[in-house]
Amino acid sequence: MFFNKIYWNPSEGIDLGFLTLHYYSLMFVVAFTLGWFLMKRIYVRENVSIEKLDSLFIYTVLATLIGARLGHVIFYDWDYFQHHLLEIFLPVRFEPEFEFTGFRGLASHGAAIGIIIAMYIYCKKVLHKPVLWILDRIVIPVACGGIFVRIGNFMNSEIIGKPTNSDFGVVFTKLGEDFARHPAQLYESFGYLIVFGILWFIYWKTEKRQKLGFIFGLFLVLLWTVRFLVEFVKEPQVGERVNWVLNTGQWLSIPFILAGFYFMFRPSK
Repeated sequence: MFFNKIYWNPSEGIDLGFLTLHYYSLMFVVAFTLGWFLMKRIYVRENVSIEKLDSLFIYTVLATLIGARLGHVIFYDWDYFQHHLLEIFLPVRFEPEFEFTGFRGLASHGAAIGIIIAMYIYCKKVLHKPVLWILDRIVIPVACGGIFVRIGNFMNSEIIGKPTNSDFGVVFTKLGEDFARHPAQLYESFGYLIVFGILWFIYWKTEKRQKLGFIFGLFLVLLWTVRFLVEFVKEPQVGERVNWVLNTGQWLSIPFILAGFYFMFRPSK
């Protein structure tokens, strides 16, 4: 066979002796670091003070983490967390016994909403430009960050795909399985790479950046279309209603896609 199963069972992270640097956390560090450098290039081009970049970094990090966490809690697992409110922002589980779990539940839809809200506040308090100006530019590093976040999910053997029922796929031995699944995390990561490339080209090589909201709208359409399509080969996440025609991630993606078309084709005035 041309395709063979890949048995996937990496370590949890890089052992530094005094602590273990988890791959998922490392991917977040890479995503935010690259995002800072990408926005620095954009700010230099737009003659925006680099001093305002530090505030942008803080707003984005907090909005991403808080929004993603609340998104998971509200959209995917509220039935559990409504009875365990302390566990929403604490990296521990109290039942059936105390356990340090880390923050394993993060939802990209929540992160998107959090970033939009944070950019509105940032523009009002720091940047003093239209909110669509910063949204047109911040989505470029956000798309880049999505590439590494999904790689982190792959390293953690989480957000797994459905069984392929063939010799093609990845066997996540960490889960105690011996059958191949779709590497949905890598599908999504590759899709985000394409989205990032398109947005980067549009910003640097065309005049579309002059139309407020166009790049932001294009981002919404492209990224959430990737998410919508990949969901067909993903296993349902915790708390999802598996008897729906579309899963939770797909239903949540549709409003973002429609909003994206609006921002792309709305009248200039």
